[in-house]
Amino acid sequence: MNLEVIYLGLKLKNPLMTGASPLTDSLDYIKKFEDAGAGAIVLRSLFEEQIEMEERAFHFHVESHSDSSPESSTGFLPKFSDFAFDSEHYLTHIQKVKSSVSIPVIASLNGITSGGWERYSKLMEDAGADALELNFYDLPTERAHSCINVEARYIEILKHIRALVKIPLAVKLSPFFSSLPHFVQQLTNAGANGIVLFNRLYQPDIDIEKLQVKPSLYLSDSSELALRLRWLAILEPQFTGSMAAAGGVHSTVDVIKALMAGATTAQMVSALMKNGPSHFTKIENELRDWLIEHGTNPSSKCVEA
Repeated sequence: MNLEVIYLGLKLKNPLMTGASPLTDSLDYIKKFEDAGAGAIVLRSLFEEQIEMEERAFHFHVESHSDSSPESSTGFLPKFSDFAFDSEHYLTHIQKVKSSVSIPVIASLNGITSGGWERYSKLMEDAGADALELNFYDLPTERAHSCINVEARYIEILKHIRALVKIPLAVKLSPFFSSLPHFVQQLTNAGANGIVLFNRLYQPDIDIEKLQVKPSLYLSDSSELALRLRWLAILEPQFTGSMAAAGGVHSTVDVIKALMAGATTAQMVSALMKNGPSHFTKIENELRDWLIEHGTNPSSKCVEA
């Protein structure tokens, strides 16, 4: 039973992928994912905020001798060594992963400025990434920023990146755009080869005893898949590119539902954190059994032998 799919123009042996996460920081873990049956690997996102901090830290160390005021430098930035996975390491990591596995390797980038998006997209392509996942993770907080301006900025960024790189581009979105089908069409026109639905947004909590904001990061569960299924089904008849379901994919049933709704691939993170790389093997075997039992594919994008 052949489970091959074409995602972003890349041939995958099956529709199962890692999502962007620190799990793929480890080359050993990536090899285990490949051995367990992953069809492709998405590296965790490199954030331009991190890049800016690196550059600011470098600037500080180079020019600190000219500082006459201790207050202007002390405690301004974390130690440079705290950024254990900086941009240079990220690019080197792409090269190491590409030389170690045979499955497609997709780099992920979250930028702030047009220059940052363009610069690092090109560097990631040059490092050997098979495709890029552009992580449009942004939270407009000023009332002067209209939805029209936000979407226009993304489209402009995508056009610039498309003009610079030749590898496929996927855009990872949040579900909070006012007209998602229209925006996806604009992204397609601007050069996107696929979309990833959806980002899981960071949502901090409040510690009422310490009277401060506290970080909170929860693993997903299958209940989050419903929102993805709804939009996959809405977009499938209107979108000619690849679609990946991301968030809430834990079981074989979740994968089948995502493919039936129109996804080309299903990305997993929380399920891998809970169950380890062998979860890929389990899902792949159960997916193949389901296809044999039902005599059909959950999606036309999944090729049956």
